[in-house]
Amino acid sequence: MYHIMNEMDMTSLHEKLIQELRRGVLVMVTLSQLSQSRYGYELISHMAEQGLEVEQGTLYPLLRRLESQGLLMSKWNVDSNRPRRYYKISPAGREVLERLVEDWRALALVIENLLTDTYEKDG
Repeated sequence: MYHIMNEMDMTSLHEKLIQELRRGVLVMVTLSQLSQSRYGYELISHMAEQGLEVEQGTLYPLLRRLESQGLLMSKWNVDSNRPRRYYKISPAGREVLERLVEDWRALALVIENLLTDTYEKDG
């Protein structure tokens, strides 16, 4: 038996699925944006300018986790009136990023082929 979704259910489901999709690529995207040192809010703003909205409650724990895994390095800058923690990709992080990008590109190609095949058949 099929469940018929109303527009509100469909919108809610779509938002959840998009959130899952974005969460799945956030590590790769974050690592890719830290070849130069950035503090958290600067990174959030930069990603938003590029079209990827990331909540502070998502990014800051991710930055701490990536640092604890050795993929990022950080240091405090207390020169300004507001101390800020700056993050930068580590050599290990760069190696992981290269692998993730390679895997992402291969997966994106497979997905594109599958989607193209599906839409050509469904017409």
